[in-house]
Amino acid sequence: MADATRSALLRPLTSRSPDEPHRAATPLELFFDLCFVVAVAQAAAELHHAVAENHVGHGVFGFLTVFFAIWWAWVNFSWFASAYDNDDVAYRLTTLVQIAGALILAAGVPRAFADDDWKLITLGYVVMRLAMVTQWLRVRHDDPPRRATATRFAVGILLVQVGWVLRLLLPPEWGLPSFLVLVVCELLVPLWAERGRPTRWHPHHIAERYSLFTLIVLGESVLAATVAIEAASGTGYTSALIWLAGAGLVIVFAMWWLYFDRSAHDLLTSFATAFRWGYGHYFILASAAAVGAGLAVVADYDTRSAHMSGVVAAYAVAVPVAVYLLSLWLLQVCPHHRGLVVYAFPVTVVLVLLAPFTPAPIQVIAVLLAALVSVVVLAGAGRGRSPAPEH
Repeated sequence: MADATRSALLRPLTSRSPDEPHRAATPLELFFDLCFVVAVAQAAAELHHAVAENHVGHGVFGFLTVFFAIWWAWVNFSWFASAYDNDDVAYRLTTLVQIAGALILAAGVPRAFADDDWKLITLGYVVMRLAMVTQWLRVRHDDPPRRATATRFAVGILLVQVGWVLRLLLPPEWGLPSFLVLVVCELLVPLWAERGRPTRWHPHHIAERYSLFTLIVLGESVLAATVAIEAASGTGYTSALIWLAGAGLVIVFAMWWLYFDRSAHDLLTSFATAFRWGYGHYFILASAAAVGAGLAVVADYDTRSAHMSGVVAAYAVAVPVAVYLLSLWLLQVCPHHRGLVVYAFPVTVVLVLLAPFTPAPIQVIAVLLAALVSVVVLAGAGRGRSPAPEH
């Protein structure tokens, strides 16, 4: 009995097989994603308010920096879990600490946007990252073949966290350069640590983890836009808001369709391609979250509560949609497709960026994305396969 209890509390954190059959996301991973999306929602809400007040540069910078903290902590947890999740009590409690860090970060988002105060966000981020250090120290102890890899991860993460804390002491004019330097350092840690004896992540599991988080972020965009349209409606829904709601739904649904056209697991054939694909998802996920904020801005404009021109309001949707399509094209479309589909994506990006100059820009973007989905579906039919995702 004592041995069984000890085994449940603390099992060796050794590498899982990358060929493990039927590897799927765990309930803990799904709960982790749902808690993290709270921080995503906070960042998107602040982006909405900043752009609606015509503080576009401040809002975009704040959103991209906050989203990096959320995304990078999520990425590190997901790849680590793919290689080492043993689901013991210690692992679960460490994940709880990471979730707590995400919620602390979310609580600090309004203060960062309003007062340029990054203390609470930094605290939440450091809490999440130090929890990963403890996980890597466990791997260092329990997985001798990858002891050097785990040591490099632990040391690299710890040193960069010291940098984030010291950044709070710098004068404001050093804020952007120091942020960019530390971001580069964060991104280089896995590249440095994985030299020699790399970790053994599961391609199907990683592809599913990214797809599920993309799905949740798209759902958050739908929620953000719905709440904004409801708030803007006041005593009743105008025709402009009804058209906006319909077009917004088509846009987000098309984004979902295009991403899930087929699974990406067969792209993850090497560390080089996996790193490129995984890092590139920053742009897919950030733009997916920003679309909801953009639709909320357009709802404010349609009800005369936004302080900007109609063109600027429309670009709040057009730019993230264009970034999403371009990122998806580079990461998943070009490696999978040939012919018309490969050209349809960049053409659609250009047309989306021109749409704000039309009389009904959001509706035009919706039509363009629906047309792009049609091209993808026809291309899939031509290859003799269903457009349904291969999950």
